Amino acid sequence: MNPAVNGTGVILHTGLGRAVLSEAARRAVADVVEGYCTLEIDAGTGKRGSRHDLVSGLLCALTGAESAIVVNNNAAAVMLILHALALDGEVIISRGQLVEIGGSFRMPDVMAAGGAHLVGVGAANHTELEDYRAAISDRTALIMAVHRSNFDLAGLDVSVPLDELAKLGRERDLPVVYDQGSGALIDLEAYGLHGLDCGYTVPEALDRGIDVVCFSGDKLLGGPQAGIIAGRRDLLDRMKKDPLMRAFRADKMVYAALQATLELFTDPQKLADRHAVTGMIAASTEELELKARRLAERLAGCFDYQASVTVEESFAEIGGGALPVQQIPSRVVALQPAAWTNRQLAAAFRRQSPPVFGRLSGDRFLLDLRTLGERDFPAIEAGATGVVRMMDHGDVQSADS
Repeated sequence: MNPAVNGTGVILHTGLGRAVLSEAARRAVADVVEGYCTLEIDAGTGKRGSRHDLVSGLLCALTGAESAIVVNNNAAAVMLILHALALDGEVIISRGQLVEIGGSFRMPDVMAAGGAHLVGVGAANHTELEDYRAAISDRTALIMAVHRSNFDLAGLDVSVPLDELAKLGRERDLPVVYDQGSGALIDLEAYGLHGLDCGYTVPEALDRGIDVVCFSGDKLLGGPQAGIIAGRRDLLDRMKKDPLMRAFRADKMVYAALQATLELFTDPQKLADRHAVTGMIAASTEELELKARRLAERLAGCFDYQASVTVEESFAEIGGGALPVQQIPSRVVALQPAAWTNRQLAAAFRRQSPPVFGRLSGDRFLLDLRTLGERDFPAIEAGATGVVRMMDHGDVQSADS
């Protein structure tokens, strides 16, 4: 594993490590790895403490939940919820929400591994409240809703609002769980961030009566890989006592980065300046245009006649299982090689140190400024110099490999 430059325009790029940690989170991790830390000890009493308490209060303040716990990713969060609340019981879920998470992990498989029995209701594109109601039996343990984190449906698409599901759960004394996935704590549309609709935020889901919400730490939350569970204290207490809790618990570096990341959300007016992911999303096209022209000027000086360098309009995306199909206007530096194909050029950039990743369009290789900072420019310029050296030596075979 090595550092890399992300010019793909995919902000939460799973292959490249998903969310870029903010400076505060990076500092917090450095602080706890340089020596010992108070991970599970109360400095006041000197007695054994609980890592659950490290960020629980902060998460509750930000989401409105009664309690919160952290595990090592959101798949673990779903499995822990099911194992603690629905072991050998039935879980009702819409067939339109039986998603596959990246890497071929499918929701039905996660449910089975968690010891629950799936009861699918409705159709792929049409589920009514009565479908849930009719499926409830004496074996029903909970009702579950899942955000479609990596796909969308066109045409007829009917689903049940969370508040109606929550009301049904209260009527039948059944917990209602929402796998929110993306980790959106704030409404991005309310901040004018390119009209993005992130669906129910975590606070909104809880406010609508959902009993338990789980989500990722390294998506829109912009923190480390983690799964976060927030909701009713009595239900989360059962999860804390579950044997899987120890297997899924997070380590000191995750807690350090997560705490520092969450603290940034306590001052939303400064979030775009301090929070790396929000900053990438919020950047204006005017900002990106200026950065693109500066980068293009540097690359034009490297490539000379070997490739044309232009600045063009394009679109970036969130990626990483968040806000599927929603795109953000962006600017790219487009490289069109004179002798090589764009695939050879892309391969040559990936062979540099650090590797530079972009995307292909037509016969060009694109570097998207939505995911590039000024700090990346020296590495890109050095990479371009290495690519030109390969071109001058006619090293096409190495580029192809």
